[in-house]
Amino acid sequence: MAEKKILVVDDEMRMRKLVGDFLKKEGYAVREAADGRQALEIFQREHPDLVILDVMMPEYDGWAVCREIRKTSRVPIIMLTARGEEEDELFGFDLGADEYIAKPFSLKILAARIQALLRRLENRQVAIRNYDGLEIDEPGRNVYVNGERIELTPKEFDLLLYLADNAGRALNRDQILNAVWNYDYFGDTRTVDTHIKRLRLKLGEKSELIQTVRGVGYRFEVKK
Repeated sequence: MAEKKILVVDDEMRMRKLVGDFLKKEGYAVREAADGRQALEIFQREHPDLVILDVMMPEYDGWAVCREIRKTSRVPIIMLTARGEEEDELFGFDLGADEYIAKPFSLKILAARIQALLRRLENRQVAIRNYDGLEIDEPGRNVYVNGERIELTPKEFDLLLYLADNAGRALNRDQILNAVWNYDYFGDTRTVDTHIKRLRLKLGEKSELIQTVRGVGYRFEVKK
């Protein structure tokens, strides 16, 4: 198994060394950053497998770095802070943090959290389907376009999943309606067209994967 790379971001050199030395002994490759700006530069260059991110830092604080990373990546992020306020934790989770640990903390607990997050990431990667930059995470019911998460309604997600499950097949509106809305749906087949239109708008450049088949319906066309 390839050595996992972890980026440790903290403006306190003592803390970076403490965490970094411990993680190296645990078998990880460690990269360090002393502020938010440096963290983003290293992140873009090194592509770490996990980020340990202090909240209070110069240049960009941890919130800003987390927000910026989440624009392009779902890498696990552990936020470190001296403040243990519930509001801070909730804010961090809203930004996309995976774990939130208040200082002081146990290094063994930190290692356990890291191992759990990396295992979860490996399991998630197995379950994620990638169609030329369009990623469908079925267990998590998430969809990403070029690494950026897009918000779909439950029915839009079910529609996209059904189309992808039947990639290459021309599906008529009745088939789609019955599969996604169930056989007891009494609405009009035009609801399929309405949802396809909304779905294409949200998929942006990946909307071309959903092809219109004249006189029939739609087909999810995967590029060879």
